[in-house]
Amino acid sequence: MAEQPVPAQGQDGTNTDLGQDRAHSARMYDYYLGGKTNYVVDREAAQEVIRVFPAIETVAKVNRAYMHRAVRYLARQGIRQFIDVGTGIPTSPNLHDVAQEVAPDCRVVYVDNDPIVLVYADELLDGTPEGRTAYVQANATKPDEVWAAVRERNILDPELPVALSLHALMHFVTDSQEPYEIVRSLLEPLPPGSYLSLSHCTGEFDPEAWQAIIDTYAEAGTSVQVRGRTEVRRFFDGLELVDPGVVLAHQWHPRLGSGPGVLSERQVSLYAGVARKP
Repeated sequence: MAEQPVPAQGQDGTNTDLGQDRAHSARMYDYYLGGKTNYVVDREAAQEVIRVFPAIETVAKVNRAYMHRAVRYLARQGIRQFIDVGTGIPTSPNLHDVAQEVAPDCRVVYVDNDPIVLVYADELLDGTPEGRTAYVQANATKPDEVWAAVRERNILDPELPVALSLHALMHFVTDSQEPYEIVRSLLEPLPPGSYLSLSHCTGEFDPEAWQAIIDTYAEAGTSVQVRGRTEVRRFFDGLELVDPGVVLAHQWHPRLGSGPGVLSERQVSLYAGVARKP
């Protein structure tokens, strides 16, 4: 029997349109990770991406493994406050799970403006008693809106360093939307000693396949712009990069956590880096 669109309720109890009649990037990503929060329309679009680039599932898993290592590293550096922008559908372990495993008193604010994510937000709020977690709705391309929503929750101490996480987000922001200015504006209110952790898809190692991926997402109404290493490096301008700098994600501190084994550059197709605000 075909799946039928069903209403779902967000945190405020109102029905939320899950857009089950069209493929959605968050649910496609969930499918790449082997999740079940997706529908036929998402699976069909995701399978088309897999057809032209079978390694896309590896890219998603490498990104997830990188997030775990980066968060663990930052918590071990003494960071106790995290903002995760562009959260997506929860996938265990979530960012707060990793951070609070290192330091139970970590505070985490998740930010997304997607009604689909809102439905599953409760899964992001099961942190430790010592720490705090919150979910806020805001558009990542509007930093003022993001910061207004974060401050309203009054969870983070503005005087203490924060780790800003932009994982697999900025390739959904095209140059016409001024992505570098967005990142600068998100970083601007953070005190010295804060960090940026960012991962970003690249088409450098298979341009033809990635153009087909871009076209598939465009058919679903989602703009994608992949970037090369030099372009990704620009997101860290003015910051102090942590060694080894901007590298393929599986090469960033691989000893700090588990992840996929030996992979080619093409299979990874994802740059990542962590940098400190001086």
